[in-house]
Amino acid sequence: MKKIFIGTSWKMNKTLAEALLFCEQLKTYYPEDLKSHIQPFIIPPFTCVRDVAEYLYQHKINCLTGVQNMHFEEAGAFTGEISPIMVKDTGAKIVELGHSERREFFGETDMTINKKVHAALKHQLTPLVCVGDSAQEKSWGVSSETVVKQMKIALSGIDHNQASQVIIAYEPIWAIGEKGVPATPEGAEFIHHNLRLALSDLYGSEVANNMILLYGGSVNLENSTQLITQPNIDGLFIGRSAWQATGFCNILSAINQQR
Repeated sequence: MKKIFIGTSWKMNKTLAEALLFCEQLKTYYPEDLKSHIQPFIIPPFTCVRDVAEYLYQHKINCLTGVQNMHFEEAGAFTGEISPIMVKDTGAKIVELGHSERREFFGETDMTINKKVHAALKHQLTPLVCVGDSAQEKSWGVSSETVVKQMKIALSGIDHNQASQVIIAYEPIWAIGEKGVPATPEGAEFIHHNLRLALSDLYGSEVANNMILLYGGSVNLENSTQLITQPNIDGLFIGRSAWQATGFCNILSAINQQR
């Protein structure tokens, strides 16, 4: 059965003590009957990744860890950056790439994201590539064109076998953050359907249908079950609604009843 990925990125939040408290609470509230095809994941800040990964492993909690960014070079004079080798050394399995905040505040481009996707795959890491449209692009009616372009550039030079290892997360810029307004389930499905069609053009329907497409943007307990039942939404990338272990586990439990 196709995996359903349900995860959260903590952004620049949580000290190590707070991260470990989350892990302890996750152990307590983790759904005992969680179906095997549901794959939770957590993306902490870099300072907590190793400790979170070790805690989850030692306590046999089925939850992957990831990092929020990565350089495409393996080593060098890149002050403040983290290489794919360093990422692997933390125990992380997933690399979040191309988040709109990285694009806006740190000059991330489609071309550098593509380099990072190649580097992640070279080191057996799973790239989680974020694509998203702005409110203005939405008003112009070019949301699909915008995110398809971002995805295609991120996947440039990626062959059929590699493509199946890449996760795509649609995160509309207008839907993220404290003032974000979530996409309707039908609206999110429309974009995911167009992403799937573009993947079919690139790799054929078999590969495209096996690729994981996530939705992220003001996901909460109330809308999570409506979103996850859409045909082309294979998982959810959750923000502040999952920053507390109880909230994360409540969403996992709700999805567990649906899928």
